[in-house]
Amino acid sequence: MKTYLPKETEIDRKWWVVDAEGQILGRLAVRIADILRGKNKPTYTPHLDCGDFVVVVNAAKVTLTGRKEERKIYQDYSGYMGGLKERPAAEIRAKDPCRLIRSAVRGMLPKGRLGRAQFRKLKVYADGAHRHEAQKPAPLEL
Repeated sequence: MKTYLPKETEIDRKWWVVDAEGQILGRLAVRIADILRGKNKPTYTPHLDCGDFVVVVNAAKVTLTGRKEERKIYQDYSGYMGGLKERPAAEIRAKDPCRLIRSAVRGMLPKGRLGRAQFRKLKVYADGAHRHEAQKPAPLEL
């Protein structure tokens, strides 16, 4: 028997829309990362980008459990000495609520060229409106 490997032209990409309102951040990020990688398909291949597109709406209303709102720290480093900036999740949510979901999903994707290509298929919006209606995304039930 031969192992089936899908060709780039044979990969069928769908669009999914996810409502993040009331969802727990980590559990939501796992489901999104699996869809971006294509692990929900029978033709999943680890070294190919065979995943779907995901549109996340209401990212500002995602839930952090426990005391993560004050204690979870996001780090930015400018590259200069003393250029490390540490901010709690509450401050990140106030400034850019989409970053919470983007950084959680990015950490769950493979590192390198393949992971960057998969991450580009994620579209995150802070409110309920998005501009991908032409692709007719199907709602994803979590």
